[in-house]
Amino acid sequence: MVVSLLRPSLQLKVAQKQILTPGLVQMVTVLQLNRLELKEMITQEIVKNPVLEEASEEAGEEVTPEELLPLLEPERVADPADQQLLEAALGEAAPPNGIGTDVAGVGEAFSTPEPEAAEPLAVAGADAAAVEATEPVAATDPFDEIDFGSFFDDYLDPGYKSPASESVEKPSFETFLSAPVTLADYLHSQLSVSLLSDDLRDAAESIIGNLDEDGYLSASLEEIAAMGDHTMPEIEAALKVVQSLDPAGVGARNVRECLLLELESMNGRGGVAWQIVSNHLHMLEMRQYRELAKVLGRPMEHIEIAVKAIRRLNPRPGLRYSGAGARTVEPDVYFIKDGEDYIIQMNDEEVPQLRLNAQYRRMLDRDNGATKEVRDYVRERYTSAIQLMKNIEQRKQTILRVCQAIVRRQTEFLADGLDCLKPMMIKEVAEEVGVHPSTVSRAVANKYVHTPQGVFELRYFFSEAVQGPLGGNTPLLLLKRKVKKMIEEEDATHPLTDEHITLALQREGINVTRRTVAKYREDMKIPSTHQRRVRP
Repeated sequence: MVVSLLRPSLQLKVAQKQILTPGLVQMVTVLQLNRLELKEMITQEIVKNPVLEEASEEAGEEVTPEELLPLLEPERVADPADQQLLEAALGEAAPPNGIGTDVAGVGEAFSTPEPEAAEPLAVAGADAAAVEATEPVAATDPFDEIDFGSFFDDYLDPGYKSPASESVEKPSFETFLSAPVTLADYLHSQLSVSLLSDDLRDAAESIIGNLDEDGYLSASLEEIAAMGDHTMPEIEAALKVVQSLDPAGVGARNVRECLLLELESMNGRGGVAWQIVSNHLHMLEMRQYRELAKVLGRPMEHIEIAVKAIRRLNPRPGLRYSGAGARTVEPDVYFIKDGEDYIIQMNDEEVPQLRLNAQYRRMLDRDNGATKEVRDYVRERYTSAIQLMKNIEQRKQTILRVCQAIVRRQTEFLADGLDCLKPMMIKEVAEEVGVHPSTVSRAVANKYVHTPQGVFELRYFFSEAVQGPLGGNTPLLLLKRKVKKMIEEEDATHPLTDEHITLALQREGINVTRRTVAKYREDMKIPSTHQRRVRP
C-alpha cells in the first residue's frame, strides 16, 4: 500500500520584505527629474488632478494642507450590528480622530520629523530622502509682489495705451518652426529637379531608401534590384545618379569609395591624393609617408600636400543631415559668486508653482449633499496633491544640500578652473549630507549647473582619486588630461609608448600601471604608438 505524503496544511512564516509606497516611488521619480522634465510632469499632474492649480495673482481662494487635515481622514462606517460592542468598549465616546492613521502622514507633509527617522530606510536600502524634513512653504501675499508705483507711472504717462488697445492677433509660434531636413529629404529634393526616366527615378529612390545615417549604401545592388523589381543595369545607372548628388561621397559602399567620390567632385581624379586613397590607403593609415613617396615616385612635398587634402575629406558625408541636432541644456542650479562666498540658487523659471484649489473643499462635507463616492474621490485627489507638493519641495531641498556640499569641496575649482578639481565620491557627499548614496546619485542625475567656469553636469564633479603618494589628490579626469597633454607634446618621429607614459606619471607620484594608461588612451580615442609615429 502506497501512502501519499501530499496533504494540505497551514504554516505560519515570518518574513521581512521591503515595500515601496506610492508616495516613496513618486518621491524617487521626482528627485531624478531635471528642470524641463519636472515642468512637464507638473503640467500633466495639473491636467489629471482637478484640485491642483498653478499659483498666480488671479487665482482664487487657496487652502493649506493643515486646514485640510481634519477633512482628509477616512469616513468611519459603523455597522449597526457592532454598535453595542463599540459602545461597551469605548464607553459611547468616539475617538477624536476617528481612524485617521492612514492619512496621518499627509498632515505632516510640510512638518519636520525627528532626525532619527532617516536611519531605518537607509539601512533597508531605500532612499533616505523619503523621510527627510522640509521647511513649511511660506504663503506670500500676491499684493506684495505688485509694483504699484511703476503701474501708476505708466498709467498716468500721456503715451500710455491700455493692454486691450494693443492686443493684436499675432502669428502662431509654430509658423516659425521648421522640421529638420533629413538626408533622404535632401536627396529627394535634388532628384525632383533631375531629368530622369520614371524607371531610373524609381531605382534611385530605392537606393536612397537603403542609405544609412552616414550616407553609405547598406544593401547590395542585387538585393535592391530584387526588392524593387529593377534590372541590374537600371540599379547601376541609378547608383551613379545618387553618387553624383550632394553631399559628395553619398551612396558609397565603403570608406575608400567615399573618399574617391569626394576627390572626384574636387576634380582630383588621377592625382596624388587619388592614387594614395585608391591603392595605398593602408600606408596612409600607418603614416608611412616616406614609403609612399618612394612607391609613387613623388617628392615628399607632394605627399604632404596630398595628405592634407585627404584629411579635409569627410568619411561620413550623411551625418550632417541624419546626426542628432544640438542639445539644449538649461541649468537646474546656479553657483553665483558673492564676494568670497558662493550663492546656490535653483532655476525655477517657468516651473509652475502649485497650490490647492479651495473650491473642492466643500465637497468633503456631507452637509453639502455630496455622495460618499464624490467625497472619497476629492479626498484622494487632495491627498495625492499634497504628496506631490511635498515631494517637489523635498527634491529642491535635497538638491540644494548636495550642491552646498559640492561648493564646499570644489571651491578652488570654481575659482581657478579645471586644474584645481578635487576627487569627490558620491558616498562621501551622502555621508556629509546625511542621506543614502542612491539619493545623491538621483539628485545629480541629468542636471546641469552654471558656474563661473561654465556649465557642467553635476556628475562631472564626482571622480575617483588616483592611487599613489601624490595621486590621492588627483581625480581620474585630470589624469586623462595629463596623458593627453603628454601625447600632444611628444616628438612625432619618436612617440611615447604606454610604458614611457607610465614611468613619467610614476615619477610624479601617481601610481598607475601600463594597462591603465592604455585604457585611458583608448577611452580618449588616441591611436597607438605605432599608428602615431611619423617616419622621417
